[in-house]
Amino acid sequence: MAKAKTRVKSAKHSTKLKSLPIKHFHEHLAQIKNAHPKNKIKLFQDLPLEDQGFILWHLTKHSKQTIIHSLTNKELLKILHYLDPDEATDLIQELSKKRQTQITKNLSSEIKEKVEFMLRFDPHSAAGMMSLDYIEIKSKLTFKQTSELVKRHEKRTGKVPTILVLKGSKIVGELRVHDLAIQKNSSKITPFIKPIRTIHYDAKTTEVITLFQHIPHKKVVVLHEDNSILGVIYSDDVLKNLQKQSAKSLYRFAGVEQEEDVNDPISSKVKNRYRWLIVNLATAFLAALVVSLFQDTISSFVLLAAYMPIIAGMGGNAGTQTLAIMVRAITLKEVKLQTGAKVIFKETSTGILNGIIIGLIITAIAFIFKQNMLIGAIAAIAMVINLAIAGFFGSVIPLIMKRLGKDPATSATIFITTATDIFGFFIFLGLASLVL
Repeated sequence: MAKAKTRVKSAKHSTKLKSLPIKHFHEHLAQIKNAHPKNKIKLFQDLPLEDQGFILWHLTKHSKQTIIHSLTNKELLKILHYLDPDEATDLIQELSKKRQTQITKNLSSEIKEKVEFMLRFDPHSAAGMMSLDYIEIKSKLTFKQTSELVKRHEKRTGKVPTILVLKGSKIVGELRVHDLAIQKNSSKITPFIKPIRTIHYDAKTTEVITLFQHIPHKKVVVLHEDNSILGVIYSDDVLKNLQKQSAKSLYRFAGVEQEEDVNDPISSKVKNRYRWLIVNLATAFLAALVVSLFQDTISSFVLLAAYMPIIAGMGGNAGTQTLAIMVRAITLKEVKLQTGAKVIFKETSTGILNGIIIGLIITAIAFIFKQNMLIGAIAAIAMVINLAIAGFFGSVIPLIMKRLGKDPATSATIFITTATDIFGFFIFLGLASLVL
């Protein structure tokens, strides 16, 4: 029979069927996301109660908090009743510690113990990503006995569970549900047990993502310190986490706070962005300082001014391309500072080759339209060097920031753009001063 334990394990709170068709679900989700903060609450409250939790769980962090903070504890408790314990836990974690205690204390006994169990773990760890939708069985059972346990779980929760097989207290694998339908009732399950990957409960989300990235499978079992089963992480949960990380990176690349919403007040938008703009302004002045050193050269050869934004812009774009690749590699733990020399060399070499290609095009355009091969050649040489610099700094800066314990996507763009602007202008105008 299924193994009974003191920790919350095999049972999972019943998830009611969502009444909204998938098309209408996306329509309601989009309406609430894009609505003014005051209208979000009204649109949300107009939804059927059984759908509110499902919609709320899929909203952005900002929209979610706007609605949650407008709900009374009584209203929130009714909504949580329609969610699985792991989904309910995610929403409860959006609340203050004081309100978390108030809500969990008044949850129905059916899910209270499970939610309290989930809240014990770091939300940014493997345990924070896990689901409780599984059962544990002994390896000596028959298909008939296993089928009875699965039906009992399905009747109680409305879901077909993952079947984890134990020998003694140690997990030995998984029994796939489809085998239940094709095997004889009296047959032993032992020959049909399939291996399943495991991970420690306190592993970081990046480790979980890496595990799913390199070893194709649909689920991973989360183990406690004593190697007992805590839960199961499904590929859908990992995909959801990856989407969140992508959104965070996108906001950070743009210099926008993650919590900012399209319908936020102007004052909030200004507060979220002005610091980044000030940093950008400071770096822009550094580039302007470099340009001011070559005022006489620019005055003598006005045509140089037309090529300056091309040199700087191409360097900045190339650096951002490299940065995007590096952030992804760092996230998936494919590279780190100690082993990054090969990657840095490749990115720098790529910059040189791309610089040669772009440089030849610039030279041809300069000759065809301006009949000035010399300025085109100077711009081409500057382009090659600047794209090499872009590749170098685009790969080195995120590695250094990661080593310093900083998020490599947070401010690396500013440093990379500063490097390509300053070096690009200096090399281009410096060569022009020497040659022209």
